[in-house]
Order: sequence, then structure tokens, then C-alpha cells
Amino acid sequence: MITTVIANGKDEYDFIEALKQRSNSGAKDVSSAVSEIINNVKLNGDKAVYDYTVKFDGKAPEKLEISKNEIEQLISCCDKDYIDTLKKAAKNIEDFHKRQIQQTWMTTKENGVMMGQRIRGLERVGLYVPGGTAAYPSSVLMNAIPAKLAGCKEIIMTTPPSKDGKPNPDIVAAAIIAGVDRIFLMGGAQAVAALAYGTKSVPKVDKIVGPGNIFVATAKKFLYGVVDIDMIAGPSEILIIADKTANPKFLAADLMSQAEHDRLASSILLTDYEPLAEQVKSELIKQMAKLSRKDIIEDSLENYGAIIVCSDMEQAVDFANELAPEHLEVCCENPMEYIGELDNAGSVFLGNYSPEPLGDYFAGPNHVLPTSGTARFFSPLSVDSFVKKSSFIYYTEDALKADAEDVVRFAETEGLTAHANSIKVRFNID
Repeated sequence: MITTVIANGKDEYDFIEALKQRSNSGAKDVSSAVSEIINNVKLNGDKAVYDYTVKFDGKAPEKLEISKNEIEQLISCCDKDYIDTLKKAAKNIEDFHKRQIQQTWMTTKENGVMMGQRIRGLERVGLYVPGGTAAYPSSVLMNAIPAKLAGCKEIIMTTPPSKDGKPNPDIVAAAIIAGVDRIFLMGGAQAVAALAYGTKSVPKVDKIVGPGNIFVATAKKFLYGVVDIDMIAGPSEILIIADKTANPKFLAADLMSQAEHDRLASSILLTDYEPLAEQVKSELIKQMAKLSRKDIIEDSLENYGAIIVCSDMEQAVDFANELAPEHLEVCCENPMEYIGELDNAGSVFLGNYSPEPLGDYFAGPNHVLPTSGTARFFSPLSVDSFVKKSSFIYYTEDALKADAEDVVRFAETEGLTAHANSIKVRFNID
């Protein structure tokens, strides 16, 4: 069962240190295997992808890419209400992310100097989507829609085939609604490598985004630099700040909503009201018994969950900023008063009726969030994640002449005489 920790300046930080150790669990064991897969795909392309698909997924599809006719047939198999829900969620996500779009800009000065920044979408983006029990159509929407809004010319999606060599229809439907251009049936580190290097069938991309298991995450890490990636995501996590007005039923339900993701997931409750701890524990036992992923939830809460009783709400806020969680719920009487104090969090959910799953699926903000404390310096996936920026400068002869002495001085101070000479030759400076 979940542990109760009374904050005393030591025990809560001991818990944090133990929590940090989980993120890299097992990573060393897969590194050599992933390196071998990447090198094989780089050398042998489609054949290597085919062989690994048979090995890991049981059966390879006849063709890597799904045709338009196959896509239409797959979508026709989906529940109509599910399609309607996808479209509603897609609209919310699009409406939110539209506000992030930046424009190319230019400024001019009185001396004729012009400077600016050009913004445009990446040429081609690769979206990795897990299959099997970890198949999340919501992630397709969250990754593809911002890329489309950014102006990316082509979005390539890869997803592993099921045991019969066919794709998951729900994922395919989400891809089409989100604006994915091409879909390939391949998964694992081999799919990441194929996207990074390109094969005869699979085009090379500029950036790879999307969740995956430790093999996928390790492949993305190794291939960063060959391509850009979104982030190295760790296990999922939720932190809830609650005062005595919070409903223990809601708190227990929300803690378990993250615990069911993974045995390594972390669910933490911070409160200044000690009786709430026992109330939540009682609710956890009651509600957990009815859930399909009970065993996973139980392991997650026992090993990486905690209810931390703080001296006051100020300490709870400070501790939340220290943890920098992926998801942060504020279940307090006046949640809005805390938003300006919570500096380190991937996404903040305010009030008793803004549970984390609302953000996972439907509200609009992106659910691809920094984990493992990286919210201190990383941001959620956004339109910015799919653009590149170039600056440009135009100087007139007179404007450069006016600044020549300063530029030369900088160059010569740094010992870069060729830099200085580039300015001097234009004005016959000795």
C-alpha cells in the first residue's frame, strides 16, 4: 500500500532520491541490443526491418506502408461514436495549439539596417506510436496536430503490426483525423532507426516524436544528432496538492489514473491535513478492487507512491517545485491562487473537476510532457517543437563602416584575425 511520509526535512527527500533511481532502470541491459539493431537497419534497410518485425511482432505485413484503400477499410471498422470523440478532441487540441503559432518577423533601423527571423515547419517528421496494450490514439493527435499547425510538409507515422500482421484500426483512424500523411507498419528500435536513416521504402525524417518502451526510448537517445527528437521520457508521474476541502474519493482515483500506466509510475499526494492521508488510503483499497489493472496499480503505489504530510501549503508548493512533476493537480479551496507559485510542472490541473485524464485526452493542452524532474528546464510538446528558425541580417555600407571598429576589436580580442580581416578589407583598414 502507499506510504505516508511526515515531512521533517529528511524523510521526504530520502523518498525523492529513491524515486530518481527508477528512471534508468534496466537501461544498460538494452543498450547493446539497440545499438546492434540500429547498425543493422543502417546497413540493410528494409530487410533488417522485416527480419526484426518477424522476430519481435510475430508476423511482418506484406508491405511496410499501408495503402489508402486499406486505411479506408480499417476506419470503416471503427465505432462511429469513437470517431466522433476523436474529432471533438482533435478540434480542442487544434484550438489550443493554434495560439502557439509564431510568425516570421523583420525590423528596420534608421540607418538602413534590416534584421529578422524566419520561421518555418520542419520538412518531414516521424511519429512513433506503440501498439498492443500500450496503443494510445490520443498520442497520435497530440503529436501530429501541432506538427501540422507548424507547417511540416509531411508526417510519417510508424506503428507495430499486431500478431496477424495488421494495424490497430483505432490508431489509423486517429492518424487520418490528425493529418498524418503516410503510415508504416513497423515498431521498436528498428522503426526509429528506419526513420532516422531512411530505407528504400521509408523516407528519412528530420525529427522523431512519440512514446515507446525502453528500446524505443534508447534508440531515440542514440540517434539524437542524426535526427532531432522530442525528449527522453521517463515513467509517468502525478503529484497532487490537496487541502482539507479536497474529496478523498477524487484524490484516490486520480492517483491511480497514473499508477495504472506502469509499475514504475509515480503517484504522490501532498497535503497539510493529516487525516486526509488515511481517508485516501481507504479509498484506494476500495476503488482499486474494481479496476482491471489492479496489480500494476498496487505495485506502483507501493514502490513509488507516497502521501506526504506537509506543515503547511507553502511547504507543499515548495516541495512540488522541487519535484517538478509531469502532471500537477491542485485540489484546494482556491486553486487559482497557487498558479503563479507553481513554476516547475509539465501541466497544471486546477480544481476538483480538472482531473489529469481530461488533459490526457480531450481538453486541448498537449499531454507529451517532461518527466523525472525535467520540467525544471523542459516544456511540453508544442508547435515550437516542429519549427526551425533562421535569423537574417542586412547592413548598408555606411552602417557597417560605422560599426567596423567595434567588430574588429572584438575579433582581435578573441585572436581571430581572419574575422577582423573580413571587415578591414572592405574599408582598407590596416
